[in-house]
Amino acid sequence: MNLSLHGRIGLPATFRPVPLRRTPGPAAPVSPVPVAPATADPLLAAIDWAHYVDGERQPGSDFARACRAAASGNGFVWLGLFEPSAAQLDGLRDVFGLHPLALEDAGNSRQRPKLERYEDGALFLSLRTLGYVDSHVRGEGGEIVQTGTATVLVGDWYALTVRHGRHAPLQPVRLSLEARPEQLARGPIAVVHGVIDSVVDDYLRVADEVAEDVEEIESHVFATGGTPQVERIYQLKRDLIEMKRTVAPLLGPLRKLAEAQGDGEMRQYFLDVHDHLEQVREQVGSYDELMSSILQAAVARLSVSENEDMRKISAWVAIAAVPTMVAGIYGMNFDFMPELTSPWGYPAVLLGMGTVCLLLYRNFRRQRWL
Repeated sequence: MNLSLHGRIGLPATFRPVPLRRTPGPAAPVSPVPVAPATADPLLAAIDWAHYVDGERQPGSDFARACRAAASGNGFVWLGLFEPSAAQLDGLRDVFGLHPLALEDAGNSRQRPKLERYEDGALFLSLRTLGYVDSHVRGEGGEIVQTGTATVLVGDWYALTVRHGRHAPLQPVRLSLEARPEQLARGPIAVVHGVIDSVVDDYLRVADEVAEDVEEIESHVFATGGTPQVERIYQLKRDLIEMKRTVAPLLGPLRKLAEAQGDGEMRQYFLDVHDHLEQVREQVGSYDELMSSILQAAVARLSVSENEDMRKISAWVAIAAVPTMVAGIYGMNFDFMPELTSPWGYPAVLLGMGTVCLLLYRNFRRQRWL
């Protein structure tokens, strides 16, 4: 039984839809195709794949036949993977003629947003995804925003999407594009736009939900009797910084991608997404500045509260010091002390201590220390 990777997905060992660049010279001897384990089958990590012709999904379950048809100029193949292994991605190198560096970046779950175009015309786009964590799910001081990675690799006849993380699923993007065949008929570039548009829409949604958290914290910090909640403020500020790292680096690649479009309508589509991304960047920037002000105000309020507590403690210590001092003096057991033998001496001393303490209390109340 043929256990090679090409045999598992139905492709002959010599199948090369996209020729790789070769340097002139004598032909190297052909080596046998290595046997790959079943876990290296890229289709095991596939969420969905389909062959599209004129924007319509074609029936069929033979991936190899769909690749051959698309490579010959009949539509394109869209393969969607979720958290594939390095071996599974490597199995697609010869199928789609992908650059090894592109596969390496596609397998990186912490890849920063970037856009690259290779010599064979293949386009590589990586972007970060955002997901909002509901308040009943996050723990004490837990994350409010979580990130993932979405990667799109497209060529003349294929589109490969790779996603890492549980947020921003791409299956709704496929369903949305399949409902608009005229858009999908534009080819693999429509997949690129669909993925970016969906991810940026998630940015907008997360930014709106974060805005509610910012308003809640702001009202709580400045409310009468409200606690500063410095830990929660700091966590939200960290998440806003992570959002800035996610959103800002994508602006340049998206602008470049829009300007590279020969189709004027597609250029407008990408520019529209760029405008939405710019809106998110401005929102996140304003929230970050607001949270910095709130954090300073919370720390200042905490300092004021501590100063008020210290003043109260100091006032009570000063009041208590008077009877303590008098009692200490009279507790030294000398024979000759004022009013020591008088029958009114003891009440007089108590009355004197009480009078001084009352005057001190009245003075501290007037100064608003108590």
